[in-house]
Amino acid sequence: MKQSTGKYYKWEVLLLLWVAYLLNQGDRQVFNSVLPLIRDSLSLTDTSVSLIAVFFNLFYAVMVPIGGWMGDRFSRKWVTTLSILFWSIATMFTGLANGVFLLILTRSIATGGGEAFFGPANYSLLGQYHTDTRARAMSIHQTSYYVGVILAGWLAGYIGDHLGWQYAFYIFGGAGVVWAVVMAIRLKDLPRENSQAGQLRASGDEGRTDGVIGFSGTTPKNNLPGSQAGQLRASGDEGQLRTKGDEGRPKVSILDGFKTVFTTPTALMVTIGFCGFIFVITGYMTWVPTFLQENFGQTGAQAGLNSMLWTYVAAFVGVLLSGTLSDRLARKDPKMRMVIQGTGLILGALFLPFMGVTKNIWVLYLCFAGWGFFRAFFDSNIYAALYDVTPSHLHASCSSAMIMTGFAVGATAPYVLALIKESTGSLSATFPILGAIWLICGAACLWVSSRHYNKDHKKIYHDNER
Repeated sequence: MKQSTGKYYKWEVLLLLWVAYLLNQGDRQVFNSVLPLIRDSLSLTDTSVSLIAVFFNLFYAVMVPIGGWMGDRFSRKWVTTLSILFWSIATMFTGLANGVFLLILTRSIATGGGEAFFGPANYSLLGQYHTDTRARAMSIHQTSYYVGVILAGWLAGYIGDHLGWQYAFYIFGGAGVVWAVVMAIRLKDLPRENSQAGQLRASGDEGRTDGVIGFSGTTPKNNLPGSQAGQLRASGDEGQLRTKGDEGRPKVSILDGFKTVFTTPTALMVTIGFCGFIFVITGYMTWVPTFLQENFGQTGAQAGLNSMLWTYVAAFVGVLLSGTLSDRLARKDPKMRMVIQGTGLILGALFLPFMGVTKNIWVLYLCFAGWGFFRAFFDSNIYAALYDVTPSHLHASCSSAMIMTGFAVGATAPYVLALIKESTGSLSATFPILGAIWLICGAACLWVSSRHYNKDHKKIYHDNER
């Protein structure tokens, strides 16, 4: 069967993965929006219900490396499609749970395990199709995250208020099953020869592949030989051309991504920053809908909408602006990607303490928006920065190593915040702690960017050139 790799098909791939990622992130937010209803209907405590989120993130973290390895070794189309199908069915079964054990089984193990296979293959597949348009495609793709959590935040709360929390899982799970069928029909893996030909046509060097071995990176074009500079312009940081006659994917060990991430200073800093980022995000998304219901008397639908709307509309704008800014600045100085990340964490951290002390709902919404806008500065550069300093054939494995580490740390946030809430009687005391975490991570990003980023970035090109 001939694969569809025409001029505009890469944008259809973006659309397919955009909707899939929307459902992925929306599925996660469903639980947070109906958490108070689950807690009250099953007579659970804050700490016991937080364990559901903890086990979800822990199991997700453990399974992600396997998902990354599979994304580098097998069809990325089928890894992503079957992942959607599996987690969507598990989401529907979550609605049948009648206690903590079944919620952990269906929500944490089945749903978290299914979602773990989606992320690495999803980003790698998008990067394969979008070479010279990668940053734009990644930024557009990231907007589905914001749309997904806003939509799910409101819709799940509304369904829970009017039909019961179980129906929120039935409806969102069913939507995922339908989209998995669409993906199975329309999504195609990009053939290796098509990827190489597309890079050469774009660079003007079609037919000149002999002797070019394993190139990847975004090293400035004036440091490259003529044909490789053309390939660089065409492929951004993902271009990979291999010696004539070399067929098939490079063999990848499940540990290769971890070795690369933890021995490359910049990749390690991206991962540490991601840990702090995910800890704060996970704690915020789990408990802020409850915070609005308990402290401001909002309904489930109101809290689900307002906890996400102001944050993610601002983040939607921020990710598009910061993605464009990052590409422009990185052409002259690659380390600016991480400078933007560190700056975003520091500025975003300034809004968090005010969330816990203000009694004015509009001031709170303003803090939500400011925090969301600057968090996008880190968000939009996570994979661009990681891919800048890691080999292209290990991108999915390196992504999975970073994701596993980040979610293993972030998994503890719901429980830690629940303990603080039970000891103080309110979530207000948690916001300054979250702000301090981002300040520390942001400062570390700025320090590492000045010392290591450009060195690690150049090393990728030189290693592949040998």
